[in-house]
Amino acid sequence: MKYLGQEFFIEKIKAKLIAKKFGTPAYCYSYSRLKENIENLQKNFKSFNPLFCFAVKSNTNKYLLNEIGKFGFGADVVSLGELIRAISAGISPNKIVFSGVGKTAREIEYAINKKILLINAESKSEILQIEKIAKLKKKTINIGIRLNPNTDAKTLKEISTGKKENKFGVNEKTFLELVNYIKNSKNLNLKCLSVHIGSQILDDKPYLKMLNVLDKVIRKSNHKFEYVDLGGGMGIDYDHNNKKLNLKKYNSYIQKFLKVNSCKIIFEPGRSIIGDTAVLITNITYIKESDKKDFIILDAGMNDLMRPALYKAEHKIIPIVKKKIKSKKIYEFVGPICETTDKFLTIKNYQKLNENDLIVIYDVGAYGMSLSSNYNLRPKPIELLIHNSKIKIINKRQKLSELV
Repeated sequence: MKYLGQEFFIEKIKAKLIAKKFGTPAYCYSYSRLKENIENLQKNFKSFNPLFCFAVKSNTNKYLLNEIGKFGFGADVVSLGELIRAISAGISPNKIVFSGVGKTAREIEYAINKKILLINAESKSEILQIEKIAKLKKKTINIGIRLNPNTDAKTLKEISTGKKENKFGVNEKTFLELVNYIKNSKNLNLKCLSVHIGSQILDDKPYLKMLNVLDKVIRKSNHKFEYVDLGGGMGIDYDHNNKKLNLKKYNSYIQKFLKVNSCKIIFEPGRSIIGDTAVLITNITYIKESDKKDFIILDAGMNDLMRPALYKAEHKIIPIVKKKIKSKKIYEFVGPICETTDKFLTIKNYQKLNENDLIVIYDVGAYGMSLSSNYNLRPKPIELLIHNSKIKIINKRQKLSELV
């Protein structure tokens, strides 16, 4: 995805031709970028051959899940819907881990019936619920316990999950108590220590601190864990300033950890796999002038891309056709939704824009469509997968008639 001359291309196709044929807003994924991201992760951690379980919450598109599964990936799911979607996409149940703080009895029972790899429990109450269902079914269930390591991931507070004030996992004292409880259970088999400290992490140091905490807790538990699930959280370069997580350092930390703790590592990558594979093509409906800035009103809104409104996250925005003329006004890119928070970016010294120009919002592959909604009764956009010169519709544009 780049400019060739003055025009923006997605693989070998002009973005403006995609917009002309399929309309806007349109989510467009690059297969080549997806493949590159997957192979990059596999290459960087090949020394210990981890199980990669794609975080389905980051992107739930069934076709994309199937493509990711072809690379040997499993799935990390956090709901019954995600579990059903992953299996229907062809991902083997024995490569699926079930995370999340609020699994219902129905969800747990379904996971047990499908014989998934692990249910990673996040509280004593959940473990008791799993045990109760296992007893009724006269089965022994493989589970993990999620530890809250009280580690600051140095990321947005809205996506931090590993600090003691976060709702996820249990503290060290409770963890050790639960290990001892499960040892005496006839229906639970403790296979995994699970942890996840946050999302969009670009600094390797929080991972080092996390591994040190895990090493200490494992020694205290005196339990042999078959799996250690390190979660995901590996970030991408939203700012396009070449700041990336040092995977080589992270790999070295894990190798050192594995010398003391012999186990199978599980990763739950989502954003690092799918985040930068997609752009959102959108049209400028109106330009509303004011004294201090011009509002660039797009046909894509927070219902299509929630991250800026939800997290105050910023995405790079570029015109589909480059021109040299700059605007003297500040531009604020906004959507059509009746909310003040329905805005994407405020920027100075931007290319001069006109109504009906097409623009591209970058890095929307993760938590883009999966967070989209029908707010204001607006249909969800189309999803397209582009590979070289071929375009495949992987999710049709929702029709208004389906909503009203």
